[in-house]
Amino acid sequence: MRSQDGKRLHTTATPRTRALLVGAEVASARSPWTAKDSLAELTMLAETAGLEVVGSLFQRLDQPFPKFFIGPGKVKEVAALCEQHAAGLVVFDDELSPGQTRNLEQELQIGVLDRTALILDIFAQHARTHEGRLQVELAQYQYLLPRLRRQWTHLERQAGTGGGTSAGGVVGLRGPGETQLEIDRRLIDRRIAWLKDQLADVHRHRELYRKRRRQSQVPVVALVGYTNAGKSTLLNALSGADVYAADQLFATLDPTTRQLTLPGGQTILMTDTVGFIQKLPTQLIAAFRATLEEINEADILLHVVDLTHPNAQEHAQTVEQTLAELGVDKRPTLTVLNKIDRMEGVGPDDVAQVVADMGLPSDVVAVSAQRGWGLEPLASRIEQALGEAMVALDVLIPYQRNDLVSLWHRRGVIEQEEYAGDGTHILGRIPRDLAAQFGPYRSARSTK
Repeated sequence: MRSQDGKRLHTTATPRTRALLVGAEVASARSPWTAKDSLAELTMLAETAGLEVVGSLFQRLDQPFPKFFIGPGKVKEVAALCEQHAAGLVVFDDELSPGQTRNLEQELQIGVLDRTALILDIFAQHARTHEGRLQVELAQYQYLLPRLRRQWTHLERQAGTGGGTSAGGVVGLRGPGETQLEIDRRLIDRRIAWLKDQLADVHRHRELYRKRRRQSQVPVVALVGYTNAGKSTLLNALSGADVYAADQLFATLDPTTRQLTLPGGQTILMTDTVGFIQKLPTQLIAAFRATLEEINEADILLHVVDLTHPNAQEHAQTVEQTLAELGVDKRPTLTVLNKIDRMEGVGPDDVAQVVADMGLPSDVVAVSAQRGWGLEPLASRIEQALGEAMVALDVLIPYQRNDLVSLWHRRGVIEQEEYAGDGTHILGRIPRDLAAQFGPYRSARSTK
């Protein structure tokens, strides 16, 4: 996706497009990130997308300007720098409104992207599965729809594939006095509807798989964390699998699940998920339904943090905040401090001491996924956490609360289930964070 000029939907940059980056430190936003750190991250995003960064600048603001986001004087400075560096693109470190993007492009006479559009382009480059590509395309179109303002002739070609109307049928859509923009909107609406139908089919197939997985009663552990924290490398190290892992932002977009055996012999499933990043709209993460479903289904989460990153604390806060916004922050969580091999003077025998020296709680484990350091203690801690995450209950659930029976089937382990005259009797284990919902129906045999 380029700018709103709509050259092509699925790609931002021709090889080595020269880009100028623009950031703002907005007082009202109260972000823990400095503009300098955020621009450094934007530089990595731009380079991941294939851009050549030729410069950057930022402005301190009490609040964004309605017309350009930044002040008019700063816009003139941006224009001068673009001319000086022969930049063909300006990338903003914040989400711009459609009007702000349009005003900036008219003023600067070159393409303008915001952070969300840039990340969507990276998603498009890195999506490797059919579902991932569908999700990215849907997110792109949903981002694009309010930004339409001129003819998009390529949409007629796009509509000829994958459930849309053929190019020859576009004329039949045209009503009296209907503009090209209205036709484009209708084409995009139709494409969005088709993509949603395709994703619904994928979801149904995945739900059947999950149902079989729940019936097997194998615990699920989900890896979450900031992008490039090392989640895929950790999954490979623990499972012996060969999941794609790279030292770049958003290398993983599609959930990947692998089976592994813990020290006590317990078999578990571990799932890698898409990484989070600051200033990413929640609805964009929400578009990756598979990741959210895996987090929702997990018995425990492993929050992987790149300990050596200068913004490690901000990364951790961003992940925790995003999980809370998505309503999946109540899962039992172990924090895994990764990449300790990059710490000066730290060797494989110093792993436990790293955590002790930091005065961190027992739910924090230090590892080097790349070197294999600290993996056995981590596996033991996962085993312990899984035991602590479940509570044994013996309940009689009235038939009018069959929603609780369904919840137990989704999240719990059923050892015995019987249908009595006054309800469903279940004996088994349920995640501790859900136990309170079953409190009114507990029998005397339930344990704490």
